[in-house]
Amino acid sequence: MNQENHPPTTTFQTLRRFLWEMLTSLVPAVILALIINVNIAQAVSIDGPSMQPNLFGGYRVMIEKVSYHFHSPQRGDVVVVQVWPDKTPLIKRVIAVAGETVEIRNGHTFINGQPLNEPWVTYFGGQNYPASQIPNGYIFIEGDNRAASQDSRAFGPVPLKNVIGRAWLIYWPPKQIKLEP
Repeated sequence: MNQENHPPTTTFQTLRRFLWEMLTSLVPAVILALIINVNIAQAVSIDGPSMQPNLFGGYRVMIEKVSYHFHSPQRGDVVVVQVWPDKTPLIKRVIAVAGETVEIRNGHTFINGQPLNEPWVTYFGGQNYPASQIPNGYIFIEGDNRAASQDSRAFGPVPLKNVIGRAWLIYWPPKQIKLEP
């Protein structure tokens, strides 16, 4: 019988093999997760009451970052935008797009002089906004809870380049899981 003689494996060799396997598995996984987070999808947490009654504080939402490379945001889309460079991104609803005139009177929104048909549930209220045309490359956003929302009424239309992505899945809490908030 021909047996090869193998020296016993040392603890150092076992540890080194384990670390190498972890490194070769973990590093690609982290790189892949970062690529997905930066380019494809990202999880965000809802903070505050501005999107109630549709999104509550503590909800977690997955946003997708791909579709707006092919088309612009549409009225009704729930988007995550970076308004201020040093603050947390905001989640709001697209109310008006480039070329439309938006006006808010007595808590109600008007697009091109007509009351906005909002099939989503909205708590009306908040400040007025004078009739203003949305420039090319911009959108006008509002929270669904108009009386408790920091939105375009305060800071104006948002450049499309500041849109991070579109909310497409509520995944937390489990009882609220649904597509397209």
